[in-house]
Amino acid sequence: MWGFWVALASGALMSIQGVWNMGVTKQTGIWVCTGWVQLTAFFTCVVLWFFSGRDSIPALFTVRPLYLLAGGVIGTFITYTVIKSMDGLGPAKATLLIVVTQIIVAWCIELFGLFGVEKVPFEWKKVIGAAIAIAGITIFRW
Repeated sequence: MWGFWVALASGALMSIQGVWNMGVTKQTGIWVCTGWVQLTAFFTCVVLWFFSGRDSIPALFTVRPLYLLAGGVIGTFITYTVIKSMDGLGPAKATLLIVVTQIIVAWCIELFGLFGVEKVPFEWKKVIGAAIAIAGITIFRW
């Protein structure tokens, strides 16, 4: 049940962050805003690290496969694409499209067992669910 509430908080925070970042971008520029987001995220992590379990930083050098360490690079492009999509589509449409895309890509990752994720069996109900979500995007656009 905890995961449910955390997921709801994540969705709400993503929407708020996207709108705030769009506002900063309009006043500064896309890369200034994106850099600020990443920099403040880093400092927040450092502060929270001091108040938590203080996991081993050198453990990063033992992570394999190495592509797993590219999350920050992806995070930069997530920030960029969220800002640009919200600016072009508005917060509601952009978030709807982002979330449905996340669902479909995450399901494909599970379906094909990509990136070390446990493979799940194909289920038609998930295809139908994705189709309904895509139909929802179409309906929401009008």
